Amino acid sequence: MKYEKSCGDVVFTKENNEYKFLIVQQLQGFHGFPKGHMKADETEEQTALREIFEEVGVKANLIDGFRVVDEHIIPSKVDTVKQIVYFLAEYKNQNVKFQKSELSAFKLLAFDEAYNTFEYESSKRILSAAYDHLSKAVY
Repeated sequence: MKYEKSCGDVVFTKENNEYKFLIVQQLQGFHGFPKGHMKADETEEQTALREIFEEVGVKANLIDGFRVVDEHIIPSKVDTVKQIVYFLAEYKNQNVKFQKSELSAFKLLAFDEAYNTFEYESSKRILSAAYDHLSKAVY
């Protein structure tokens, strides 16, 4: 098996003491988190932060203690496993400007709305893990 590795983030902000999650809609129509391939000279964290800025135009800070790995077979490459490492990142007081060459839209949603927007169970599972992490800490 071959592996392809990407890194991304569950991105959030706080509005009126409520967590709002920034989810993106890919050109193919499905919803997810900002993510992308690692460059040879980057760490996982550097890739994740770069992808947030490239895809949605905000500078974010990683939240300690959260790292989730998702793996699945790429349907068009049955001999390749896609590994995506997700971090949790917060941004404050910035306007989102999404990358129109890769995304068709973004949404800033409360947990329940974001959860119900996702088409894939893996995205729901990752969002739930991030929300649980935030619920156990004070941010």
